[in-house]
Amino acid sequence: MRTATEHSHAAIARAAAAAPRPGDVATRNVLGIPLAITDYDGAMAVMDGMIARRERGSFCAVAVHAVMVSQDDDEMRDAVVSSTLTFPDGMPLVWAVNRLGEDLDDRVYGPDLMDLYSRRCAERGHRVWLYGGRDEQALRALEDNLRARHPGIEIAGSYSPPFRDLSEGEERELVERINRDRPDVLWIGIGVPKQEKWMARLRPRLDVPVMCAVGAAFDFHAGQVSQAPDWMQRRGLEWVHRMAQEPRRLVPRYLRYNPRFLLLLARQLVRERRARRPGV
Repeated sequence: MRTATEHSHAAIARAAAAAPRPGDVATRNVLGIPLAITDYDGAMAVMDGMIARRERGSFCAVAVHAVMVSQDDDEMRDAVVSSTLTFPDGMPLVWAVNRLGEDLDDRVYGPDLMDLYSRRCAERGHRVWLYGGRDEQALRALEDNLRARHPGIEIAGSYSPPFRDLSEGEERELVERINRDRPDVLWIGIGVPKQEKWMARLRPRLDVPVMCAVGAAFDFHAGQVSQAPDWMQRRGLEWVHRMAQEPRRLVPRYLRYNPRFLLLLARQLVRERRARRPGV
């Protein structure tokens, strides 16, 4: 007869075999960035598979800002393109892929993905690590809120880095600490493009199966910043809400990137339509 441990290992093996792999998810190129054509369930199923198979992957939830930074920053572009899957985090990107011929119902919003997958982690016993937050106090608030919202969640470790690059020694100690804590999921919230670059650079050195950059999710779930109402999010107006909260930081960003995004997307649409014409 099989022991309980053998039954458990067999169940894990079956789950790993059945779970979808990243290559099973279709993508659509938007300004050179391959966006995953999936929903929350599809995204989390791939993440489940990475954990079950103990494969290492990295996931990005990107909005227009990250796509546009990638146009001018080669390191950022390489980080996003080389990630396991890149999810369209904002409704403008959902509309963009649909204009390009897809039929995507909704975005995979970083804060919601973090919340939904934290519930699954609590249910399945996955160990979670948190890297980010405005400061240690905000990080403690995030931990408390996650534990209150998802009873039983196992937070294996956390760290709020300083507002500077870590030294080689500090980075080496951080890698050793994370690997020693053996998390299944590492959430990263240190802002675009720093978080994507950090994840791409440290991915080969970290043993954690799922690394996911979720940007402002740390601030939202820690109660540091309020989220836009659902009706604004559905209409792609979240940027208006956030701009009203942090005008000095965000107004220049939106004025710089949003018009240029529309222009470059229009050029891509024209190119692809011309390429589909007979004889072209």
